[in-house]
Amino acid sequence: MAASLSTAVSAISGKFKVLKKTEFRGETTLQVERAEIKELARFCKEQLGFTYLVDLSGVDNFGEEPRFEVVYELYHFADGLYLRLKISVSEDELEVPTVSDLWATADWHEREAYDMYGIQFAGHPELKRILMWEGYPFYPLRKDFPLAGRPSEMPDVAFSKPAPLAGGPFVTVPSTETTKDREPRSREIV
Repeated sequence: MAASLSTAVSAISGKFKVLKKTEFRGETTLQVERAEIKELARFCKEQLGFTYLVDLSGVDNFGEEPRFEVVYELYHFADGLYLRLKISVSEDELEVPTVSDLWATADWHEREAYDMYGIQFAGHPELKRILMWEGYPFYPLRKDFPLAGRPSEMPDVAFSKPAPLAGGPFVTVPSTETTKDREPRSREIV
């Protein structure tokens, strides 16, 4: 069990290769090897007591290589500790091991990262799209996905012309008001 975050980080650094450690606003992030993430995740849960996966998300660093990252947000209930783990994922090798067998919360998070970025999670029990329909050929949160939408060749399943995504049905009125007073309003009301 980890009594402090520094103890946990020392234990991780002693057993695994930490590529980069970042401290920012009281948060600790460890960039680690993709090949070690499964074993490291198991170590964090079983040996260090990070029994809750708060979040797992994808990041698209378009224009950089490796292009993608997978970010794991861990929490230690007994000591109130947060730890963030990051791995880099190349566009050529978009597969990482699942952690859904360690934390049940990873199930839908991994499906969302797959659906929005195309990152595959090897060993996931049912890796299928969670927001977009099966057969949708694109990954909408990739930075090269155009805001104007893309045409679809599946008119029976989806739109056949680009769907306008920029602007959306809600707008924020520019003003000097507070955020509460500026919250998005329907275009019809504005």
